[in-house]
Amino acid sequence: MTKQNVVVHDTRAVAKSALNMAITVVPQSAASKPPHPTGRYIAISRKKVIKKLEIERSRINAWVDSMRASSPTHLRPTVRVSVTTDDHASWILRHPSALRMFDQIINSSKGKQIVMFLDYDGTLSPIVDDPDRAFMSEQMRAAVKQVAKYFPTAIVSGRCRDKVYRFVRLAELYYAGSHGMDIKGPTKGPKYRTGKKAVIFQPASEFLPMIDEVYKALLEKTKSTPGAKVENNKFCVSVHFRCVDEKRWTSLAEQVRSVLKDYPKLRLTQGRKVLEIRPTIKWDKGKALEFLLDSLGFANCSDVLPVYIGDDRTDEDAFKVLRDRGQGFGILVSKTPKDTNASYSLREPSEVKDFLDRLVEWKRLSMEELSRM
Repeated sequence: MTKQNVVVHDTRAVAKSALNMAITVVPQSAASKPPHPTGRYIAISRKKVIKKLEIERSRINAWVDSMRASSPTHLRPTVRVSVTTDDHASWILRHPSALRMFDQIINSSKGKQIVMFLDYDGTLSPIVDDPDRAFMSEQMRAAVKQVAKYFPTAIVSGRCRDKVYRFVRLAELYYAGSHGMDIKGPTKGPKYRTGKKAVIFQPASEFLPMIDEVYKALLEKTKSTPGAKVENNKFCVSVHFRCVDEKRWTSLAEQVRSVLKDYPKLRLTQGRKVLEIRPTIKWDKGKALEFLLDSLGFANCSDVLPVYIGDDRTDEDAFKVLRDRGQGFGILVSKTPKDTNASYSLREPSEVKDFLDRLVEWKRLSMEELSRM
C-alpha cells in the first residue's frame, strides 16, 4: 500500500484546550489537599492530565493513519516503480484474477449450490464523491438479475437497507444493510425461501434512538469541515471524508471522537474513505453471511459454495469467515495490493460484471446440457 504525504496536526494543543475548559491543573503537592468548599473546580494532578492527553493524541493519530491508508494511491518516484511492480506481481500470485481462474472456481462448484454475496459501493457501482449518486449501470443491474435467477443472491452493504434497495431495485434478492444489522429476504420469487415466513433480522434495534442522536450530533459537529458528509444508515452512521482536504483529516477525526466519547456502547470502524460508527454488538458482514446461509438451509452443509465479492475493509469479516470455514471464496475488488483474506481478486466493477456474466453463461449452458440428456 502506497503511503501518502499527509499533514498531521499535533492534537495535544486541541485536546489540552478542551480539557482546560473543564478542569484546573494544580501541582502534585496541592492535589492531595481538599478543594475549597465554595470552589467549582476539580483538583487533578498534572501527571494524570498529561497521560490523558497522550492517550487522546495517540488515538486520534491512529484514526488519521487509518484514514490515510484508505486514500487513493499516488504515483511513486520512478526509482521505485520496479519495486511496486514486483510487489504487485507477488500479490497477484497469491490473489489471482477471478476471471483468469474462472475454470478453477467452477470446478470447485461441482455438486454444490453456489450462493452469491455482493457488496454494493465499489463492487456493483463505482466509488463516487457523492455517496447519494453511487448508481449502478443498467448493464450491471441486468447481470445481477440474471445471477439471482440461477443462484441465491444477497447484497451485503454498510448502507441503509432501504437505500441499497432503491439503488438496486431487484425484489428477488436478499438485502443486508448496515453491515448486516438489517436483513430482509426477497419480496419476490419464493424459489430460495426455506419457509413461508419472510426473513427479517435486526439484532441492533435497541440502538436506533442512540444512532439517531449521534447522527444529529455529528451533523452539527462536522458542518465546519468542508467536504464532510454524514449519512444515517439506520443502524450505523457514516462520516464520509472523500471530499475533505487531507490537511483537515485530523480535525475531522477529533470532531468525530468528541461525539463518540459520550457513547461507550458505540464503536468506530474504518471503511473506504469513511468513518463508521456502529453498535458494539458482535455483528458484522461475516455474521450476516453465516445468518443468510443458515436462513437458506445451508448452515452445516458441505454441498454449498458461498462466493463473496467486495472491495472494502469491512468485507474482510466475510472473507475471513469463508477462509475459516474452508468453504467458498472471497473475491476482493481492488486495483492495488491490500492485505486480505480473499482468495481471488478483480480490478474494478466492470470486471465484477464480466465475472457475473460468465457465471450466468456457464450455468445456462450446464442446464441446457442436462436437458438434452
